[in-house]
Formats: sequence, C-alpha cells, structure tokens
Amino acid sequence: MATYSKRGYKAPKEKEVKDKVEDVNIDGTDSTTEEVFSKLDETASKTEDWVAKNQKIIIGFVGAVALLTVGYLAYQKFIAEPKQLEAADEMFVSQHNFQLATEGVASDSLYKLALNGSEGKFGFIKIADEYSGTDAGNLANYYAGIAYLNTGKYAEAIDYLGKFKSEDIVLSALAKGAIGDAYSQKNEQQEALDNYLKAVAANKNDFTTPRFLLKAGKTALVLGKKEDALKYFTDIKDNFDTAPEAAQVDALIGMAQ
Repeated sequence: MATYSKRGYKAPKEKEVKDKVEDVNIDGTDSTTEEVFSKLDETASKTEDWVAKNQKIIIGFVGAVALLTVGYLAYQKFIAEPKQLEAADEMFVSQHNFQLATEGVASDSLYKLALNGSEGKFGFIKIADEYSGTDAGNLANYYAGIAYLNTGKYAEAIDYLGKFKSEDIVLSALAKGAIGDAYSQKNEQQEALDNYLKAVAANKNDFTTPRFLLKAGKTALVLGKKEDALKYFTDIKDNFDTAPEAAQVDALIGMAQ
C-alpha cells in the first residue's frame, strides 16, 4: 500500500519530542520551586532582621522571667519559710495564754499577755505586724481580734478581725461572726446584722450556720425587722433542728410573727 505525506512535512524524531516535553516540565517545576524557596528565604531574612533589631528586648525579657523565677524560689526557701517557722515559734507562748484565758483562768490578764507577749516572746500584736506576710502573722490577727473582743476593746477587735483572711470556711465564718459581736457590743446593730449574715453565707454547716442565724434573727428583732427575723428563725427550725439553737427557736418565731 502506498503511503502519502503532505508536501514539505517532516515528522520530528522521537528523541526531539521527548527533549522538548522534558524541557517544558523541568522549566515549570524549577520556576515554582525557585519561587517557594525565594519566599522562604525572604521570610527567614525578615525574621532574622527582626530578631537582630530586637535581640536586646528578647534577651531582657527572657532574663527577667528567669530572674523572677529564681527570685521567687529563693524568697520561698531563704526568706518565707524561715520567717514562717520563726513566727510560729514566737506565737507558741501567746497561743498557750490565749487557750488558758478561754478556759476562764484569769481571763483578762491572760488575754493581755497573749496580746502583748510574755516570757521573752512576742504577743499577737507584734507577730501580726512583724510577720504580716506569713500564715502565722495572719492567724495572729484572728487571735488578737478575739482577745480584744473578750477584753471589751471592740474597735480594735473589728480592726484585727477585718485583717484576717482564711480559706478555712469555718474559721472564716467565725471571724465574720465575731465582727458582728463587736458591732453588737458597740450598739451598732445594723452593722452587726450585716456581719452575722456574712458569717451565715460564708459556709453552710451545722456548727456556725445556726449559731449566726440565731444572732441575726435576734438582731433583726431589735431593729424591728420581724419579717427578716422570722425567716432566720424558720431556717433554723427547718434545716438545723438538731442544733442547740433550735431549742429556743419556737419562742422566737412566736415573737417574730
């Protein structure tokens, strides 16, 4: 069979076709790759420039963080811990005097010794001041406040008890309730009621809650707030019927109605 071809047409050789295809593919790949690396180089260059320009700030920041960390650890080990131990040692005698005073043994004089110190040891006043950043110093505020409350110095009691902070929910409630007692003794009944209610809200338990609900109710009666008083007394009757305070609550409910 005869084969015809167009005039002037010359079929390309197979090798030439492959070379052209490969040339196109390689050129395209190289172009894309170069563009990506170019952008990466540009970004890296900008990052290096930024670091170079701001290296003092960076070094300063890292150094500050390291210094704070080391400083905190050093403070805890070499200052805070020894200070706490020292404060606890100072407070031992005052705590003993305080305990004896609460048992009724020469109460006034023992409370004063607890406040002012004895036997070469600081009292609660000095401990609260000298060791204010320690747990013992904080606890000294509570002891001082109760001691002042029991010796009739109510303004001082309010001051020291107000400084006391505790995560112990019972002790926190007792402190707020004691502030209420101090205001009550000063005949500032609304302030007393406010603090009794703070003591109630601090923690719901069978020990402090009925105690301060009862005081809140009695104070509300003094203020002529019978509806509020009835609410507090009824709370005791309904929710704390086994508490000692429940024994007198029926009569008080009658007064509030």
